[in-house]
Amino acid sequence: MIHIAICDDEKFMLDQISKMVFDFFHGKNMEIVISRFSSGRELLGAEGNIDILFLDIQMAGIDGMETARKLRSRCFKGFLIFVTVLREMVFQSFEVQAYDYLVKPIEKVHFDKLMERLYISLRNAEEEVLLVQKGGECSIIPIDDIIFCEVINRKVYLHLVSSKVVDYYDRIEKLETKLGEKFFRCHRSYLIHLKYVRSYKNGMACLEGGKEIPISRLRSKEFSNVMMQYMRQRGV
Repeated sequence: MIHIAICDDEKFMLDQISKMVFDFFHGKNMEIVISRFSSGRELLGAEGNIDILFLDIQMAGIDGMETARKLRSRCFKGFLIFVTVLREMVFQSFEVQAYDYLVKPIEKVHFDKLMERLYISLRNAEEEVLLVQKGGECSIIPIDDIIFCEVINRKVYLHLVSSKVVDYYDRIEKLETKLGEKFFRCHRSYLIHLKYVRSYKNGMACLEGGKEIPISRLRSKEFSNVMMQYMRQRGV
């Protein structure tokens, strides 16, 4: 499921963008959740993941540009689309890594072109994210946000850089395939992100944050070789 937020201080625009977004993704047979906000302050106070954000630039109080700066400073990694009446305002959008912008009044042909490009970008981004299905919800988690994965009683626990832990049901063999070469299966119950390995001694890998993960005796030599190769590739 894709989580979409729309922030605009005009109800008419909230209604219009909501309908256009719903119609587009409905046509792609993709499930979405739309959250609506009438101010930057309200958006900044919200909890939960946002994959796509439509953000009005000209708003009372905290404007859209300042709201975007604050969101990016909190490690917001979703697609950001500005909505504005002033085309020239968009030149400031580079500093907050905006994906694109829409000019009011929004024309459907322009909206559809943007969304088709965004749809392709979402599909391409799947190589760098993990889609986690839990019940009726689907979350998008950047792979580089995962420090290590732990499996207990068929349930996967993803330990993230934010200290958050995401749990869901999956097989570690499937997860290992999805995550690719950035991760090493050091033990029957653990996958570790090589990026976050800080040291290795006495059969334990010390990860960023101080967490120690056991390395299987049968995999210790392979782990040492993989780490050496990884460091050479990164020029360490």
